[in-house]
Amino acid sequence: MLHSDLQPFYWRFRHIGVMVRFRWLALLINFLLKHFAAGKNIDGLDCEERFVPSADGGSEIRVRIFKPREQKGPLPILVYLHGGGYVLGNPEMSAAVIHRFIESRPCIVVAPDYCKAYTAPFPEGFNDCYDTLVWAANHAHSFGGRADAVIVAGHSAGGGLTAAVTMKARDCGDVEVAFQMPIYPMIDDLQPSDLDRQIDVCVWNTKTNGLAWSAYLAHLHSRGDVIPAYAAPARCIDFSGLPPTITFVGSLEPFYWETKSYVAALRAAGVKVAFEEFENCFHGFDTIAAGTNISNAALDYTFTQFADFYDRYTVS
Repeated sequence: MLHSDLQPFYWRFRHIGVMVRFRWLALLINFLLKHFAAGKNIDGLDCEERFVPSADGGSEIRVRIFKPREQKGPLPILVYLHGGGYVLGNPEMSAAVIHRFIESRPCIVVAPDYCKAYTAPFPEGFNDCYDTLVWAANHAHSFGGRADAVIVAGHSAGGGLTAAVTMKARDCGDVEVAFQMPIYPMIDDLQPSDLDRQIDVCVWNTKTNGLAWSAYLAHLHSRGDVIPAYAAPARCIDFSGLPPTITFVGSLEPFYWETKSYVAALRAAGVKVAFEEFENCFHGFDTIAAGTNISNAALDYTFTQFADFYDRYTVS
């Protein structure tokens, strides 16, 4: 079933989802990331760490800021939201992607270390990301950014958060987002219970997806609350007024159908969308299978489209 470039990676990553299936293991991984990766800089970039106040008076949000060393004038801001199924990760683990964004077009990347679901379910992580977006726009001058050229991007759960915070920005009018990049986004909490969309492949499958959604929505489920679109953006009923969008997805991953439906809804609402399907590819193949032809094609697509939309929507 798998693309020929990806077949050698199947058994190597067959059980990677175990990191999500056991709460204690996810907490251990996040502990190790906090103590051994947090604060790590990216070679060739100016890097700093700030702590952003949360709008609800909660704990401050650790935010990494990365920018080119030779900066001439204010630059567009890219708020980058890392992946990890809403339960794992930190900004530093996306160093290669962040670096390539900045190499593709000069920008300043602002990346929050948002709350993870096993310790703080929705809306904590979502609020951290939205507060960071608003802070970045309101304090752009303090780090050499342009408040009139704000982009939001993320992969996987970070793609889901991208779609969600962009919706709230549209609804509240706090920030005008130039364009968004929710790459193979995790946006539909109903997928794990839909028999027609079940899939069992390496890296991320229906079972792992269901466990991650259960953790992220734990507080809502315990109260019997209706799941809002800010938690699961596939539940949105009005896609009008959202910014131009770039995304792609592999055909052998749980997010395939929801990404296609999301793209169709955006286009039906008149939103400009650049979208690509990669046949027979599993979740995260663009980074997991780095160096293969199919990975290079997906990465080239990502950053070529980023450069194109940057030139269209942020150049004043």
